[in-house]
Amino acid sequence: MAQGYKLVLRPSEPGNKESKKLYYAMSKSTGFTDMRRLCKLIAARSTVSSADVKAVLDNLNYILDLELQDGRIVQLGEFGNFRITVGSEGVEDKEKFNASMIHAPKIVFTPGFDLRETKKTMSYSLIVPEKEKTEIPDEDDDRPVIE
Repeated sequence: MAQGYKLVLRPSEPGNKESKKLYYAMSKSTGFTDMRRLCKLIAARSTVSSADVKAVLDNLNYILDLELQDGRIVQLGEFGNFRITVGSEGVEDKEKFNASMIHAPKIVFTPGFDLRETKKTMSYSLIVPEKEKTEIPDEDDDRPVIE
């Protein structure tokens, strides 16, 4: 299945609303996969139950949190790596720096080989939004209108 996208009209120079407006592609998802569905899909491909999969994923989330808070990079084999990154305000003299200048941390995921390959083989399809009804029904047509 192809990755959907839609076209959006935006200024060509971010932050400058007066700049020329151009159409840009923006990815459009086709929905969500929640934990329940994810567990069912994984269970269908393995010998463990959906409940077992959920238990493992819940524990993974817990341990991932602990390890990241400890400053560790968490490697999940071929799946990829998770790590914490931070940024801060700048100072001219390092003696004037303090931890309160650090911005909120971000969790960065770096995909493994298979997921990186997925990016290379993606196909795309334009998703056209449904047009609003503007037709005036034919007065001679006695069929009921189904909405």
